[in-house]
Amino acid sequence: MNIEFIEIASFRKLLSIRIDLSTTTTLFVGANNSGKTSAMLALRRFLSPRRCLFEIHDFTLCHWPAINSIGEGWIAARAGGEIVNIVIDPWVELLPTLDLWLQVGPGEMHHVRDLIPTLDWEGGRLGVRLRYEPKDLNLLYKEFMAAISDADVIRRAALEAAETATPDAESQVAPPKLTVWPACLTDFLGKRLGSHFAIRAYALDPAKLAAPQKSQARPQILGAASLPLEGDPLKGLICVHDIPAQRGLGEEPTGDDDDDSPAGSPSSRLSDQLRSYWAKHLDPAKSPDPKDIGALQAIEAAQEAFDKRLTESFAAAFSEVEGMGYPGVTDPRPRVSTRLKPIDGLNHSTAISFEVDVIEESGVVTPLLRLPESNNGLGYQNLISMIFRLMSFRDAWMRVGKASKSPTATITEPLHLVLVEEPEAHLHAQVQQVFIKKAYSVLRAHDGLKESTELCTQLVVSTHSSHVAHETSFSSLRYFRRLPAGMVAKVPVSTVVNLSEVFGTASATERFVTRYLRSQHADLFFADAAILVEGPAERMLLPNFIREHYDPLNQCYITLLEIGGSHAHRLQSLIEHLGLLTLIVTDLDTLDKRGGSSVQPSPGVEQVTNNATLKTWVPKLEDADLLLNADGKVKVEIHDQLFEIRVAYQVPLKVTRPGASVEETAYPYTFEDALVFENLSFFSTFAGSGLVKKFRDAINDGTSAADIGKRFFVALKDGKKAEFALDVLEAEAFSKLTVPHYIAEGLEWLQGQLKKKQVEVLPNPKEEAA
Repeated sequence: MNIEFIEIASFRKLLSIRIDLSTTTTLFVGANNSGKTSAMLALRRFLSPRRCLFEIHDFTLCHWPAINSIGEGWIAARAGGEIVNIVIDPWVELLPTLDLWLQVGPGEMHHVRDLIPTLDWEGGRLGVRLRYEPKDLNLLYKEFMAAISDADVIRRAALEAAETATPDAESQVAPPKLTVWPACLTDFLGKRLGSHFAIRAYALDPAKLAAPQKSQARPQILGAASLPLEGDPLKGLICVHDIPAQRGLGEEPTGDDDDDSPAGSPSSRLSDQLRSYWAKHLDPAKSPDPKDIGALQAIEAAQEAFDKRLTESFAAAFSEVEGMGYPGVTDPRPRVSTRLKPIDGLNHSTAISFEVDVIEESGVVTPLLRLPESNNGLGYQNLISMIFRLMSFRDAWMRVGKASKSPTATITEPLHLVLVEEPEAHLHAQVQQVFIKKAYSVLRAHDGLKESTELCTQLVVSTHSSHVAHETSFSSLRYFRRLPAGMVAKVPVSTVVNLSEVFGTASATERFVTRYLRSQHADLFFADAAILVEGPAERMLLPNFIREHYDPLNQCYITLLEIGGSHAHRLQSLIEHLGLLTLIVTDLDTLDKRGGSSVQPSPGVEQVTNNATLKTWVPKLEDADLLLNADGKVKVEIHDQLFEIRVAYQVPLKVTRPGASVEETAYPYTFEDALVFENLSFFSTFAGSGLVKKFRDAINDGTSAADIGKRFFVALKDGKKAEFALDVLEAEAFSKLTVPHYIAEGLEWLQGQLKKKQVEVLPNPKEEAA
């Protein structure tokens, strides 16, 4: 059995999404404010309701007006003396829901007997809806109307007081503003939500399941006569544990912890977790067995010895008290005794310490010094803490040690869902990679789990780290994309892309992209936009051009990938699934159509491009003349209001040679000669060797722009482009260089698109009801 996918609706900015879960590890990735945290919070709210309570802001904002209209309808009906029709129908589409869809084997039906939709169901997909809804609508109506009546009384009293107040002739001061609670139904629920709402479960029909449409899930519609299931249908079915993003590492405890609190509870230090783990699984005082006899005898012997010493120590003090007339003949005599508990030995700030090796004069290394837990680096504290919590979660699920004798230990849930939020906090890059590779194996490191197919562990991790993302296969990645108001709804919402569907199963393209992204450590899954460049020179110089000339771009989250025109198109499927705004900076790569050899660009001589990106992706043109004459619209591929892809390649330039007065047309072949053509005066005197010298000589010896271009073409055949880029970076006048025209056009386009993408509301929003 496993959770196949979940559908979340009307929860914060998750208006309606589907998230497919891997049978092992699922990773939530996406740019900031894309909905990852909302999804993790929804899982905690619905699946751990006793630890994570709902609040009014969990309702999607576009539903607030409808909730307030329900309250306004109640008020108007009472004012008009009408009978108020209090029914659940107007609430249904406004309520936060989580649909849990399971894959259940034929031999596992006894775990889900309350969820089986029909008598002839024999296994397969099965669904349950968890809905946060009013517990008693009549009581909600009664208390809301009472609160509104009380608020009206206060408003009228304030108005009467203002009318009877003696006006001040010298200062026409308006009466002070008075805001009285509740102003509307959402205002009322802001304070009373928990007392009037609860989670109820409903069985779903697999036959009525609908696939997502236009990136939005289509949850099953429940009829008005649908009745909630009795009790908690997930009890005994799913065990849920989570590690939140805020872990309180390195902090001293603010109060006493309950010995029975779960190991791995939020905001606890490692020593606190260790103490909790001892209490749940190891404490010999709880349900002792023969293995605990030695420990219990040692504790009792220590207690007797300590009591004897205390009696001797307090003898003088008690004798002094007796001199005051107490105790008398019939009065009980005071005695001092101890009550030692094994847990007390761990109840201090240095229960966990770290040994520091000391080198003695003899050269022997001895672990003599110990530092308290708070003195160790946060990165190591976080790693140790998270691994320990995962172990605690596993052992709590499997009822290891003393937990096996708990009254609730009769049933082991077939599903174990573990939620980890932002594990990368305080961790170095290499440690992040180690954690995500080892986390799942820690959760399965139990003799009863290694070969088990009946007990399923599913790990869900949300992250902002490219190092974590690159250590996880595409099949496990779920990409969250942020959409502004006016695109699919009247408020900003999120969609989720299942990246297992990008390349198909075990394709050569997937292998290439996976290995490439791991070698690049690109932030592709967390960026606002991507720039794909041709070679090392562009990779080194383009960020500096942006820093010097395009400050708005410099403030955005843009990932830059060096991939080359012959391979950039391999990223097409991934870019399109992500809906990621992309600029491709590539080379024209002209060939002689007849001979097939590389040639310098020249119009009207039957040339074609050898660039696979230009031929097969954007703009899907092969003829060099068409490419040289293409306008900006041809170079852009539009997918939706926020997602476009633009290509930038070398275009004809108007240049004037140093010392000449006639303007000529130049046809650059690569980034390097395009940069030099745009800055002929600078490079004609720029000191340096290698390509710098060859370019300088070509400019000074060339008799025309065409002749200079031919010399550039020859120089670039065996020139070291990366070395050239480094020489340019060292130039004092770098900030004064003109950015190649084709790149400048692309960067200006990208800047405009990002400005549009960053707004929360698109112009001319669609009229669909959210």
